[in-house]
Amino acid sequence: MSSRAWYRSLYWRIALGFVLFLAAMLVVQAALTVWVIGRAEDSVPARSLAEYASLVASDLATALAADEHLDLDEYLKSRYGALPRPTFVIMADGRVAGGRWGPPPDQVVRVARERLARPAPFGGDGAMRGRGGRFGPPGPFAPIVVNGRRIGTVVVQPRRPPGSVLRELGPVMSVIALALIAAGGALAALLIFGPAHRRLRGLEDAARQVGRGERGARAPESGGDEIAAVASAFNRMVDDLARRASELEASNRARRQLLADVSHELTTPLTAIRGYVETLAMPDLASDEAARLRYLEIVRDETMRLERVVGDLLDLARLEAGGGTLRIQDVPIGDLLARVVARHERPGQDRQVRLVTEIEAGADAVRADPDRLEQVLQNLATNGLRHTPPGGRVEVRARRSGDQIVLTVTDDGEGIAPEHLPFIFDRFYKADASRLNEAEGSGLGLSIVKAIVERHGGTVTVTSTPGVETVFEIRLPAP
Repeated sequence: MSSRAWYRSLYWRIALGFVLFLAAMLVVQAALTVWVIGRAEDSVPARSLAEYASLVASDLATALAADEHLDLDEYLKSRYGALPRPTFVIMADGRVAGGRWGPPPDQVVRVARERLARPAPFGGDGAMRGRGGRFGPPGPFAPIVVNGRRIGTVVVQPRRPPGSVLRELGPVMSVIALALIAAGGALAALLIFGPAHRRLRGLEDAARQVGRGERGARAPESGGDEIAAVASAFNRMVDDLARRASELEASNRARRQLLADVSHELTTPLTAIRGYVETLAMPDLASDEAARLRYLEIVRDETMRLERVVGDLLDLARLEAGGGTLRIQDVPIGDLLARVVARHERPGQDRQVRLVTEIEAGADAVRADPDRLEQVLQNLATNGLRHTPPGGRVEVRARRSGDQIVLTVTDDGEGIAPEHLPFIFDRFYKADASRLNEAEGSGLGLSIVKAIVERHGGTVTVTSTPGVETVFEIRLPAP
């Protein structure tokens, strides 16, 4: 099997595509999670945030009263670092603190100091206006009052920055995402891609076996999906190739046999013609006029036999190749049988064989080419006369069977042995080679009969009881 780079494999391409798709979906899901968390934080009531700011301010006032040099950043980290709301402290002495959230935005510092500088009372439930930087709009603020004096303010932001949400949830979400990708990829490989990969490999193996000439190779067709459809089409193609290969082998055998038969059939008259021509050329035969005429008659007979063989071969080749146009029409069977009787009346008298015809009701016409159908019946009648002993008879009958006309030619001659019946329509087949060495036929008559009947879309069969009768039956469409 040829090696293939892994990245060119359809299996790996589909698997990697699936994993990348799964990862993209997880990223989208993470983004949606962060967005939903942000929306949830925005939904917290402003009053709750203001109360929270007041509590932080009161706590800081108590701590600063005890220690005015308190480290505000450390205090916010230790006391409020775990809470999800950014909390900032802006002092009148210039100190600012944000604990784990870092320094407050400049706008928040500026607005808070402006408020601290005002002499008006400092409310505890107000909210500053503006953008507020990365934390969004500034939230409510509360004053830090020590000994009746405002020394600072607490500002609580309504939302956390997106980066902080990602930093908090990122590790957990990354572990979950990697676990889902690994589990999804493993399950997909096991349940989806693995079976498809094995079935495609089976199809590939079957194709390679067929390429090596193994006609029995077949691809598995299980699954009922597109791969099964491709495997089924492949198997049908292999069956068709096997059938065509068998037909080609049979055709080659038939061609070789035909060449051998033709060579044999042509060699016999040619050898006879050559021998008698050489004999006629001998000087000693010049004075024997009777012998010379007899030899010339033999040469003429062999030449005519040679012409019949060649003519019948050409006729059979045209019929089997579909050449020639049939003039299909309604043919009166009475006229057809009358011509057959007229053609064989004299040979029948010479052989003392009677030729009998019969047409049953409803069988007075048939759809066929009149000339070709007459050729069929003439050949069968000739064949029957040739094999019927003196005192016998040949019967040609016509009857209707459904939408078909059945023509039968029956003789009460010696019959055909059962082992010869399957081959009786083959070219040059001789059931009795010693009897058929005569020059009356070409050995192609029955082959021509079969070819003509099949060109009409009909069938021809033969049954025989040795010593009793032989029946040729032709079925053709009725008008």
